[in-house]
Amino acid sequence: MASLAKSESFFVIYYGKCGKIYKIMKTEIVFIDENNIDRDIIDRAGDIIKRGGLVAFPTETVYGLGGDALNRESSRKIYAAKGRPSDNPLIVHIADMEALDRIVSDIPASALKLADYFWPGPLTMIFFKSDAVPYDTTGGLDTVAVRMPVDSVARAFIRASGGYVAAPSANISGRPSPTSARFVEEDMDGRIDMIIKGDDSRIGLESTIVDITSEKPMILRPGYITKEMLEEVVGEVTIDPTILDAACTERPKAPGMRYRHYAPKGDLTVVKGPEDEVVEYINLACASMESSGKKVGVIATGENVSNYSCANIKCVGSRTDEEEIAHRLYSILREFDDEDMEVIYSEAFDEGGLGGAIMNRLLKAAGHQVIDLRQEEEE
Repeated sequence: MASLAKSESFFVIYYGKCGKIYKIMKTEIVFIDENNIDRDIIDRAGDIIKRGGLVAFPTETVYGLGGDALNRESSRKIYAAKGRPSDNPLIVHIADMEALDRIVSDIPASALKLADYFWPGPLTMIFFKSDAVPYDTTGGLDTVAVRMPVDSVARAFIRASGGYVAAPSANISGRPSPTSARFVEEDMDGRIDMIIKGDDSRIGLESTIVDITSEKPMILRPGYITKEMLEEVVGEVTIDPTILDAACTERPKAPGMRYRHYAPKGDLTVVKGPEDEVVEYINLACASMESSGKKVGVIATGENVSNYSCANIKCVGSRTDEEEIAHRLYSILREFDDEDMEVIYSEAFDEGGLGGAIMNRLLKAAGHQVIDLRQEEEE
């Protein structure tokens, strides 16, 4: 049986141009076992969504902050609770393929192929929206982002909520996405109606986003489903050039990509180059920062963790196991926040396959603050 705890904290949510007080609330926190899903909890969570409330829930990627995707007021509440810019579209989560027809105006053949291979799973596809989806959910765009999660708790919750749950990550906008319920509580306790606490997210990075309204499918956000995996199903897939290149002058196709995401409170720098030189550089930088009284942390790979002399080192996993690195990255950034780390250095990672998604998140977390030792040698 699931147990229940109630938050004692309160939060005033402001939204609207006039800074109107929207709500002061107490958050209900419930615990659920994905192997023995409590229908009473799921039904109560679904009723909250149907009444226009907000519920945080587990998925295989990161925890989501859910509201009724077809209710414009619910979407506005999501933006308010997160402090999220309203031109940053929300992803609509569905539990069954049959639900897609109501919210999109057209389903291309490429989308059917991708859905057959990757749904349910960590893939979001962008379609032209139907009139059923309010512009408040799509950030003012004529397109809608849709995903079908594989997590059993998430899908049961979506069905109980009416079938359409708009859900960004359940964190304050700009902070690292939560892969554990305790991080959701840190950000959302007192801001929303309910938090469903389940297991830690298995993947740990947000879904891959693919725009299938383009002539060729285009990746707008890399994730667990890689370019190579997509191309095995639908042929050539392009990538938004702004994803990894901070110097690119093109406007990102996804409005949310303009904003800094996943950022820790401390100043994060990514160091690229030969591994031995990266370790040497970070050790020297740590020594300098620590001597000036700064609290410094290092995100290290298993291959190099014993070579660092910094006082605060966290191992993100082995370079041979990118899934472990993806799973650990956000948790480490959150842990450094909890430890009041002022300066953070991280090794860089290969940018092929899943490494591309890891580097995308790391670079955005660092505000593209990068030390490239190879370029310095050339100069």
